[in-house]
Amino acid sequence: MATKPVTSGTETNTTRLDKWLWAARFYKTRAIAKQMIDGGKVFYNGQRTKSGRAVSIGDTIKVRQGYEEKEVTVIALADKRRDATFAQTLYRELEQSLETREKNALARKQGILLSPAGDAKPDKKQRRKIRQLKERI
Repeated sequence: MATKPVTSGTETNTTRLDKWLWAARFYKTRAIAKQMIDGGKVFYNGQRTKSGRAVSIGDTIKVRQGYEEKEVTVIALADKRRDATFAQTLYRELEQSLETREKNALARKQGILLSPAGDAKPDKKQRRKIRQLKERI
C-alpha cells in the first residue's frame, strides 16, 4: 500500500495541482481552480490534466486568467494558502511569458485609445447608417 507524502507545515514532496494553484494565489478558491483545470484553462507540462495531478518542482504550468496567459515554472510546493509574498516564492514566470503579456496589454490599451466609446448612444438615424455600413461589408 502506498503511503502519503510526509508534510512539514506548508511544504510537501508533492501537491495536488488545484491546491498548488490556490496556494500560489492564481485562483481565490480551490473550487475555482478545479473548474479552470477541468475547463481547459490550465496546462501542465503542455497538456491538459486533471485537478488531482501531483505537481513537482521544475514542472511548467500555463494558466489563463481573463485576457492574460502566464507560463510559470514551479520552484517550491505548498498545500496551504499564505500571504502573497510567500505565494510569489512558489513559482517563477518565464521571460517569454512576461514579454507576451506586456505586448498584449499594450495592444489592448492602444485598441481602446484608438476606438474610444462615444459619450452617448447613437440616435435612430445614426443607427440606420451603422446598420447599412455593416450590411455592405
